[in-house]
Amino acid sequence: MTHHSSFIKTGLLTAMTLSFALTAASAQALTVYTAGPGSLAKKLAAGYEKQTGVKVEIFQATTGKVMARLDAEQANPRADVLISASWDTAGSLEKRDALLAYESPNAAHVPAQFKTPYYVAQGISALGIVWNTQSGTPEPKDWQDLAQPAFKDKVTTPDPSLSGASLDLLEGLQNAHGEQAWKLFEQLKTNGMIIAGPNAQALTPVLQGAKAAVFGAVDYVSYNSVEAGEAIKVIFPASGTVIAPRPMMILKSSKEPAQAKAFIDYVLSPEGQKLVADAWLMPARDDVDAKRPLFKTLKVLPTASTGSADRRQLLDKFATLFAANN
Repeated sequence: MTHHSSFIKTGLLTAMTLSFALTAASAQALTVYTAGPGSLAKKLAAGYEKQTGVKVEIFQATTGKVMARLDAEQANPRADVLISASWDTAGSLEKRDALLAYESPNAAHVPAQFKTPYYVAQGISALGIVWNTQSGTPEPKDWQDLAQPAFKDKVTTPDPSLSGASLDLLEGLQNAHGEQAWKLFEQLKTNGMIIAGPNAQALTPVLQGAKAAVFGAVDYVSYNSVEAGEAIKVIFPASGTVIAPRPMMILKSSKEPAQAKAFIDYVLSPEGQKLVADAWLMPARDDVDAKRPLFKTLKVLPTASTGSADRRQLLDKFATLFAANN
């Protein structure tokens, strides 16, 4: 009899375990859309799965492609969590009432400027000059140096219509310097600066030695290349640059809001933030160490949060300038 009741108990436990496993499996649809770095997204997904048993599906692309996919899926939304490379993206989605309010307890260590009730920084990047140390050109110290004759036809820049961080830089330079910023862009165009595609396409010819420098390169991508042994240097201009906090947010259309909140908690945990730091980003938390300079050491230019021109007008003006006489 005892053996029989033990057998029933074991059977019940097995059924309960199976039921729990099936419930967990049905909750595996946590889908994260993210604008790079892809390797970081995979590590965060793996860490979260190890901790919770919940699988995370990742779609990783440029900010522009991620937003296009979100728009295309409006009738049948798939994404639960969005991680963008542009703070402005999160503000736009909040205005459209597309975000679920959530303030993670782990955001207590995130400085106020990098969080709102609707979104919080995953990590922070900065834009700089990336210079090929074997290019035979003088080491640049500021943006203006790339308009000098030594850099004639040797400079690339990411396309701000494809890179949210590049648009932030455009905005920061205009806010800080007004028309002087546009004079600089005119000089750069005259000096042969080319508009590449997204960030990686601007960096590749500099890594290969075909060009000497990137104007406005995303720093963490370049630090990864330095670590891999590439002959490049990341330089933060003396006159200032922009930092790009990478906002994480939960979409109101999420079918797994509880899992989405738990994922945000994980990314903001010390373990998650160490993975962010290992990807050469600045952690969002101020109590986690980084392998690179932190924003406090940089001169930061004013972007949207301190008053800005309309970003669409900025893009149009930039596109018109670089299309002229081509």
